[in-house]
Amino acid sequence: MATSRAAELVRKAGDPQRATFLELFFDLVFVLALAQLSRGLAEDLGWSGAFRTLVLLGAIWWVWSSTAWLTDRTDPERSVIQALVIATMVGSLVMAAAVPEAFGDTGLIFAGAYVAIQLGRGLVLVAVLRGHALRLIGVRGLFWYGLSALPWITGALVNGTARGALWALAVVLDHTAGRIGFPTPGAGRAAGQDLAISGEHLAERYRQFFIIALGELILVTGLALTSSGFAPHAAAAFAVSIATTVLLWRIYIHRAGQVLAEAIAVSTDPVRLAGSASYAHLAMAAGVVATAVGDELVIARPLGHTPPAWIAVILGGPALYLAGRARFEHAVFGRVSRSRPIGVLALAALTPAMLPLPPVAVAAAAALVLTGIAASDAARARRRPSERPSPPG
Repeated sequence: MATSRAAELVRKAGDPQRATFLELFFDLVFVLALAQLSRGLAEDLGWSGAFRTLVLLGAIWWVWSSTAWLTDRTDPERSVIQALVIATMVGSLVMAAAVPEAFGDTGLIFAGAYVAIQLGRGLVLVAVLRGHALRLIGVRGLFWYGLSALPWITGALVNGTARGALWALAVVLDHTAGRIGFPTPGAGRAAGQDLAISGEHLAERYRQFFIIALGELILVTGLALTSSGFAPHAAAAFAVSIATTVLLWRIYIHRAGQVLAEAIAVSTDPVRLAGSASYAHLAMAAGVVATAVGDELVIARPLGHTPPAWIAVILGGPALYLAGRARFEHAVFGRVSRSRPIGVLALAALTPAMLPLPPVAVAAAAALVLTGIAASDAARARRRPSERPSPPG
């Protein structure tokens, strides 16, 4: 009887594989989470700020990503899974709210919410999937997230560099566990069939997260324009920012973003491909967060001297995005268009020349590089028929 009830919670091969409204509802929290990250980075543009933002993004991404993989294997139309996703959403909202002072007074709240999400999910899966093979997902999760809970909670109880080091260790531990299949004493390592069933579902979830990231970029630039009082120079900077946002979307969707589901379907190792796409999206999201910081700064002060730290985010955000986009393209097609690395090199080469220019000119230079890449994509599409996915073996 228990086995029968557990089987009802698992997606079947013939079930609809589109993302559900519940998953879209869950995603709303991450608009706030990414906005909080960009706000924190804007307030601390040094190396320590970048490091802290990366650690927090790694934790937030892992909550979102592990939930996407969970709903790929279980049926989110079932009330138990819905309750689990909603509980994860509430915990994620607490994490997002704690982000601005996560390395200060709200560190224990952030870490406690993260640990509660991961261990709580494991406990629920162990209970509701009793008698089913997928119950081992919960067992492995309890083991590994129990291990990472030690640096998470210990880090929250100390301050400064020690907290950053312990939390970085915890993030690396969680991500490494996922990459190697959560090998657990008595439960073994997760097999491919335990991890993924629907390329269509995972591809749609990744696209949705990228749209969330662009939504955060639009939110930040819109609020910055409001704060500027619609001054003419600020409006010009806003126009450059919106053009950059459109270009990021255009470069994403052409063409790997359109055919990821097909690539997963034809891959000889769909789990590895989906994992590679996951980290490509993490890099692209990090690039969008940095771009949002740059856009906010440019709209707030479009003219005058551009500090080196500003140039780093204005040009570095698009460069990081392009690096992630190149990895994504390689995962889908087994090759990388030359325009991606050329774009990264062009942004790096422009950096010294940007020092005497005003912020809006630096942002315009980044937009011009992205325009060149988008134009190259369009020209390639006109010359050649639509390329089919050919993921590396």
